[in-house]
Amino acid sequence: MDAEGLSAILLDIEDERAWNARAVLAQTLEIERAARVLGDELLAVRARLCQIHMRMRAGDVAAAADQIWRVYEWAAEHGERRLQARTHLVWAAIHQHLGDAEQALEQSLLAVELLGDAATDHMRIWHRTKLADAFWAAGSMDEARARYSQAEELAVQYGSPALICLLNNRAFNEFDSGDQNEAQTTAERMEKLAAERGIPLEPAYLDTLGAIQVGNGQYATAEETLLLCIARNGEGHHDDADALPEYLVHLAQAQRGLGAYDRAQASLDTSRRLCEERGLGEMLVRVHQEQSELHAARGDFATAFATHKLFFTEYQNLQSLQREARTRTRQAMFETREAREEAERFREQARRDPLTGLRNRRFVDEQLPALIDADPALSVAMVDLDHFKQINDRFSHAIGDQVLVRVADLLTREVNRVCPDGFVARMGGEEFLVVLPGTGLPRAAAVLEDIRHAVRRHPWTSLTRDLPVTVSIGVAGLCDTPVRSQPRLLSTADSHLYAAKHGGRDRVVSTIDLHRSAGTATAA
Repeated sequence: MDAEGLSAILLDIEDERAWNARAVLAQTLEIERAARVLGDELLAVRARLCQIHMRMRAGDVAAAADQIWRVYEWAAEHGERRLQARTHLVWAAIHQHLGDAEQALEQSLLAVELLGDAATDHMRIWHRTKLADAFWAAGSMDEARARYSQAEELAVQYGSPALICLLNNRAFNEFDSGDQNEAQTTAERMEKLAAERGIPLEPAYLDTLGAIQVGNGQYATAEETLLLCIARNGEGHHDDADALPEYLVHLAQAQRGLGAYDRAQASLDTSRRLCEERGLGEMLVRVHQEQSELHAARGDFATAFATHKLFFTEYQNLQSLQREARTRTRQAMFETREAREEAERFREQARRDPLTGLRNRRFVDEQLPALIDADPALSVAMVDLDHFKQINDRFSHAIGDQVLVRVADLLTREVNRVCPDGFVARMGGEEFLVVLPGTGLPRAAAVLEDIRHAVRRHPWTSLTRDLPVTVSIGVAGLCDTPVRSQPRLLSTADSHLYAAKHGGRDRVVSTIDLHRSAGTATAA
């Protein structure tokens, strides 16, 4: 498949809300491999972000946190705002899993702020919906309502199917925040919209309805709703690991409210078995809590108290395990960030001259070719200290190093003043390169003449006593080279430097000077 076809498949995955995590993980691994064969790095990184999302959904939060840095760095470096926005949304979900509501909110805000013209309609709706969820989790339901309303307006405008999910999230969060009336009203709107569009409610939506109905004391209706929820879950299209055990706990609550204690116990037994089989510690705590309530409803208060003690013990153990998991994952995130920053420091050091702090030849080799390709007004200059050996011989190499550092500072200050996009590099020994983007040859020659004067006029006596410090400079522009390449451009500048040395030193030579000299000789 070509890049366009792969991109379309990825877009469907990115803008789809309900996934089979294992299947999508396998699919996006194949897409990444195909994208790398095609040499399409953006497609490969998009596929990688989808994989990270699926791993997080499968419960491997630590791996997701470790890998997301590289996706974010690539997106930021290449200016891919849409990918950055999607990355922040996944990052928010990672922090939500870690129980860090503050960081989840910050990442959700960034995910919305980065929405630009390239954002899809789904992104505009879903990112605001998840921001609303993050505000709710952070305890700001009023802020959440404002974002739900914004997202709903967009969903109505675009005719998006995400509106049903949005209403589900809002209904559940209103219920959790204690506003039963608003929860009921929102849930009814969700039901009506799904009926109008002929869309069967997913199990998660039916579970929200059932939980609200239990909260409102509508136990018979809740039991019907939750039995339908479990039946649809059994169709196999929407089965997260903890989904069915949770639905069964809600069903047991409805059955307990009806006084159907045997049915409630059967529901709890099934939920408990699934929790133990799937290692769902958090859900198992909720099973113990409901079991205590069921024993109390039967009038078996001694067993209820014992079960409640078990619930409390399991709850404390769960809290401890969650804290440890969060600590391990945060440590992994910190170590990843620390390693990234350390690598960046090493990268920067490898491109700096240790004595002067200037850029070095490696940096020049990485950056100059792109400038040559993009900037027809580029000029460069080779700058060499005159009689530098005398400074080392008469004084010391330590004094010579101080002179080099001071010349480097003078060059940098002058270049920053006249050409902020330019830079200075030390090419070795007493030789420097000045790079002046967007500076035509006549202007560059004038700038370098000012630099030559600045070096000559500097007060050197504290270092070199009566020995002057001067520089010879060879300037070249792209107009001087028939072939635009780094070797040709630097070779031209070097030949002009040689002419400056041969002509008596402490001077600037460019093609303009050579043409002027040739014209004078012809006239004579």
